Order: sequence, then C-alpha cells, then structure tokens
Amino acid sequence: MLLLQLNKLYVPNNQYRMKINSEKTWIIGLLFLISTQVFALQDSTKEVSPFSFNASYIGDVVSNFDGGIKTGTNYLGKANISLGFDTKKAGWWTGGEFYTKLLNTHGNMPSVNLIGDFQTASNIEAGNITNLYELWYNQTLGKFDITVGLQDLNVNYVTTENGGLFLNSSFGVYSVMSKNITLPIFPLTALGATIQWNVSKHFNWQVALFDGTPNSRNPYNTNCIISKKDGYLIVSEFQLAKSLVKGQEGTYKVGIYYHEQNYSVNEPHQNDGIYFIADQDINRRFSAFTQIGFSPNSINKHNHFYSLGVNYKAFSNKRSEDKMGLAIAYAGIDDNNIRSETAIELTYKLQMNENIYLQPDIQYIINPAGTEVKLNNALVGFLRFGLEF
Repeated sequence: MLLLQLNKLYVPNNQYRMKINSEKTWIIGLLFLISTQVFALQDSTKEVSPFSFNASYIGDVVSNFDGGIKTGTNYLGKANISLGFDTKKAGWWTGGEFYTKLLNTHGNMPSVNLIGDFQTASNIEAGNITNLYELWYNQTLGKFDITVGLQDLNVNYVTTENGGLFLNSSFGVYSVMSKNITLPIFPLTALGATIQWNVSKHFNWQVALFDGTPNSRNPYNTNCIISKKDGYLIVSEFQLAKSLVKGQEGTYKVGIYYHEQNYSVNEPHQNDGIYFIADQDINRRFSAFTQIGFSPNSINKHNHFYSLGVNYKAFSNKRSEDKMGLAIAYAGIDDNNIRSETAIELTYKLQMNENIYLQPDIQYIINPAGTEVKLNNALVGFLRFGLEF
C-alpha cells in the first residue's frame, strides 16, 4: 500500500529528555556564539571581517477556503541564523570557508490539518523543530569545489532558480524524489561530501555522497554518527549554462540518484531515479522553468512528475524587484485507490525594501492525495512575509 501520509514528527519519550536537554543547551550556546559575532561584525570598520552573518524569518498565514480535509486558517513560521568564516580574509589560506546554520520552525501544519495534499502546499511546513541545520567546510582547489559536513542537498542539487519564487514544496525538490526516499533536505539534513568540477565557463559536473538515513530520532541534529545500517545516497548532476534564446540566460540540468537504506519498512531497500530541470529567460521580464522526474514504477507508486512555470518581473521602474509567477506541478500516482495530484499556483512577491517582502499566493489543489481518503479539490490562500538581514 502506498503510504501518502505526511511524516509525523518524532516526539522523544522520557528516556531521551536528558540527552535532548543537553543538545538544546549546546545549540543555544552556538546561537550565543553567532550572536556575539554580529557585534564583532558591526565593530569591524577598519578592515574586512572574515565573518559573515545572516538571519531571516518567514511567516505564512494559510487559509483553506474550500475542499481538502476542512476549511480553516493556520499560521507557521521558519527562522534561520547563520555564520560564515572566510579563511582568506582571516589571513590563513585561500579558498576555504566554514559555515554553520541554525533552524527553527514552529506553528501549525496546514497540509496535515486542513488541505490533505501530497506535495505539501507550504515549503516551510515542518512542525515544531529546532536543530543544527548545517555545519560544513568548503575548499576551492582550482576548478574543484569540495564540501564536507552537515549539508542540505537542495542548496546546490535539484534546484530551479525560477521555481524558487513559488511556495509549493514540489517546486523545490520535486515530489518523486522527496516523497519516495529519505533525503538530507529541509527540515533534517545529514552528513555528506560533495564535489563540483567546473569543467568550463558553461559546463560543470557535481556529485554528492550522503548518509542514507537522516535520523528523526535525533531531532536537534547534533548526534551525527554514520552507521553501515544507514545506507547511502549518491546524486550526480550535470549542468549546462547555455541559453536557447539569443542574448538571454539559461541553465539546463540532468541528474541521477541512487538510494540504499535498511531502516524504513515504508521505503524500498534500494531506489533510484532520473530528473531534468531547465531555467530559461525569454526576455528581460519573462522567464520559464520546468522539472521532469521519473523513478521505477515497479517499486514506486508515485513514479513520475512534471512541472511548468513562468515568471514576470519588473512591472515598472518603481517596482523593479517585484515578481509574479504562475506554475503547475503534477504528481503522477499509479494506484487504483489514489488519484494523481495537480497543484496550480499563482503568486506575487512584493519587495517592500531590501530586507522585507510580502507575498500573497493562491493554490488550487486538484485531487489532494495526502491521505487515503478521497478529498474534494482544495482552494488555498497564503499571505507570506519575509525578513532578511
């Protein structure tokens, strides 16, 4: 039977509370360390500081107006705080960077509680989590970039620049990949090593090897121990930065992946797939993207995915940073009891200033497939706001 329920967050029982309290203290200590660097950055006026700091907050007010599980309104939020350290600016060596990021998500889960969709309407939905999200070191050596540590696969792999405007999760990592295998992506990352070879100005190849089982029993993500039982994930992606439209920019990606794991009875022991992603500027205001993904139908009920979207930017000289987009994502499911799901999204990002934006968004979910109960089509409205520093 295809399990289409969204994963429940693990709530530790009494035997884990002491350990978790110590992990929480460790994360708070790291947060304090990062905060002290903020003041150091503010005072470093005489010379360039090797430290870089970033903080952001995203909030979603989500209303299900019709269909789905039930109507209603939820709020959810996501906060990030990160610190980078450049070895060259510190006077050490060239091409090195240390990086760490902390993550907090909180609030309701509208796809679970209201909508019942499979692809997850909000890409920040995760429940109540606080964890060490990333902790890695990157070294550039000529045409090679090597990164080792706790990483988010979706930062450099399976990405579409134009799809990043949209709120539905499938415009991030497409659902055939994110729903069929355990990935080191939001909200739980894993240890891994990635290598990017910049073959030429327009072509590069990158490969990643990750722990195959990000551990939900390690909610603060601080106990990063690799076990043979975890299996592994390997992803290889080819990128061509070449436009099909003269005078514009375009990027085309082809990737393959293989996953092996031993823990979950809800996933195949071995799984794989292939994907294609394209971003293409049409003119100075219009751009388009597509995602296509397949996995073996012999072991995956959800085995094909297609998306297509178009963006429009710079409505006027006064609103040069605003963007509007329309996109559709189709999650193909080969199961007699569950119908394939289609999400249609219309969004507008209003850039208030350099640090603040508002983003009203509406999604129409055809055949919400996140439960084993047949649901009516859902009409969902969002108001997202973002703060970036």
